[in-house]
Amino acid sequence: MSWDWEKLKDQQSKSGGGGGGGAPPQIDDLLNKIKSFKFGGGPIIILILILLFFGSTMFYKVGIDEVAVVQRFGKYVRTSQPGLRFKLPEGIEKKTLIKVKRVYKEEFGFKGSRTGDSRSFSSGAESSANVSLMLTGDLNVAVVPWIVQYRINDPVKYLFEVHNPQKLLNQMSEAAMRLVVGDRSIDEVISKRKEIADEAQGRLQKELNEANSGIKIVTLEMKRTNVPGPVQPSFNEVNQAVQEKEKLIYEAKEDYNKAIPAARGTAERTIKYAEGYAIDRVNRSQGDVSRFLAIYKEYAKARDITKRRLYLEMLEELYPKLDQKYIIDSDQKSVLPLLNLEKGIGGK
Repeated sequence: MSWDWEKLKDQQSKSGGGGGGGAPPQIDDLLNKIKSFKFGGGPIIILILILLFFGSTMFYKVGIDEVAVVQRFGKYVRTSQPGLRFKLPEGIEKKTLIKVKRVYKEEFGFKGSRTGDSRSFSSGAESSANVSLMLTGDLNVAVVPWIVQYRINDPVKYLFEVHNPQKLLNQMSEAAMRLVVGDRSIDEVISKRKEIADEAQGRLQKELNEANSGIKIVTLEMKRTNVPGPVQPSFNEVNQAVQEKEKLIYEAKEDYNKAIPAARGTAERTIKYAEGYAIDRVNRSQGDVSRFLAIYKEYAKARDITKRRLYLEMLEELYPKLDQKYIIDSDQKSVLPLLNLEKGIGGK
């Protein structure tokens, strides 16, 4: 709005520079101009601004990795997919964008600060240590840090079924981990982290489904598990003693595995040898019996002939073994002239 400065100066010169009673003329003129501006084009501008405001709230964009949950006067009406969408003006319909493809992360028992999408249920080193301290099944205390990665797979349940789904996830995650760790020994907690993490993930997902949280657990990973610092030296000594015990047991088993199979092999070999010897002796005896019976049958058929044959066979077998042979007549009275006694006595 432009002011007529020349007219204003002329009025000021006529009035003697102002200072008279009542409002100066230039002020009245200014007020009139302002009033004419406000009540002339003002409603149109205000109306245009209102239309622009409501028009800008009727169109919205949904990202490729998210959906929009639309409420009408606070009541859920629909879920919009990615793209440019339309809704009623603000105050009638309200949209809430939920990233359904993003993987969020919760850290438990860590002392680091939150970065990006990471949220730590425990704030401060002391609170974080309290979350990770757990009692095992054999009444030992373990430091168990873990990480939960999850997605929002049902935005409607996530927004309306649970008052604070983030807090619910944290509390149920801690409860599931403590329940699983409480059923294991300290050695199992340290050495079987993958098995414990899988079991805890299954329990946590089951509880979240029953609570209609709309959260899907992607992974649950246990980090390096240990015992608290003050008891670490004693725990190391116990582990060393256990390892020595296991070493001695393994050495004893090794000696056992060497000695026992060797003894069993020797026993089996002896038994087999004895069985073979018994079978051989039985077979030989049966063969001798069979041969004797066969000879006896032939002997019974012709006793004189068989007797003479046996006698001749015996002599045939015996004579080759004799060095010197002397055959004399049955009527011979003396054998001295026939023998060289000195040669026989001297062995020459």
